[in-house]
Amino acid sequence: MAFLSRFAVTRRAVLGLAAAAAVAVAGAPAIAKDKPLKVAAIYTVPVEQQWVGRIHTALKAAEERGDVTYTYSENVANTDYERVMREYAEAGMDLVIGEAFAVERAARKVAAEYPDTAFLMGSSFGPAKPNFAVFDNWIHEPSYLTGMIAGKATKSNVIGMIGGYAIPEVNRLMNAFMDGAKAVNPDVKFLVTFINSWYDPPKAKESAFAMIEKGADILYAERFGVSDAAKEKGILAIGNVIDTAADYPGTILSSALWHMEPTIDRVIEVVSGDAFEPIDYGQYSYMGHGGGSFVVDESLADADAVAAARAKEQEIRDGLFRVNVNDGEPKSTM
Repeated sequence: MAFLSRFAVTRRAVLGLAAAAAVAVAGAPAIAKDKPLKVAAIYTVPVEQQWVGRIHTALKAAEERGDVTYTYSENVANTDYERVMREYAEAGMDLVIGEAFAVERAARKVAAEYPDTAFLMGSSFGPAKPNFAVFDNWIHEPSYLTGMIAGKATKSNVIGMIGGYAIPEVNRLMNAFMDGAKAVNPDVKFLVTFINSWYDPPKAKESAFAMIEKGADILYAERFGVSDAAKEKGILAIGNVIDTAADYPGTILSSALWHMEPTIDRVIEVVSGDAFEPIDYGQYSYMGHGGGSFVVDESLADADAVAAARAKEQEIRDGLFRVNVNDGEPKSTM
């Protein structure tokens, strides 16, 4: 009888668990995590660098609201990335954010070892169960619009473009810019180079000077250093990710801006509600979600070009125009 009693209790417990699971599947609210969430970020470059700077800014805003406690490591070498990820996971972080582009295998390996920690990583690849979500700065839409502005502004019909690395995340922005410029000026030509660094302003500046000598009168500044060259030579530049017009008055014609807040806020929401899923959060960088925008200095731009770009911006927001996504490496056309 004792055996049967234990069996009955066990069976009832199992049935109870099954019923609870059924209720959860049916939509019962998950158990929320305590706020503020413990969040850590790992950056391979200084937070002053524009790309990680946008993530840093969004996380600081969340911290100021009281949604998270935020700590970060910057200038982390690729060889140390795996170690730092483990240290943050072992410290009990609820969410770890970073950039896995150069450490994909290592980052995914570490994440799999800590299934109770949510990981959100900038990546060229897809998410992975149980806890590896990805994001990217999909600002090809505003990049296209800045191309329209630049295409109308160039007098020499030569635009110089300096990028960090020829990876999809950079390529698609540069290709979209080129498409926008050609849409309004079929005669425009491009000089394209990559400095193979995420943060080397002197090298980017040197490359920009070389393009100016070849006739470029507008520079696409995907990296820091390019706008410095434009300012020194008295020509115009197109900004990327952040608005640096205040630092280069009379130089920054237009900029494609990335806003990481929609991505960060969404991830905080789902992690707080214990509803985190390993998905691609790239959509939150689109203009429709407020993750991308463009600005233009109307004192430097042609009024008709600004009007055309604004009209195209509205078409994008209304879903009436899609900017082509081309991850292939852009090439010089002259």
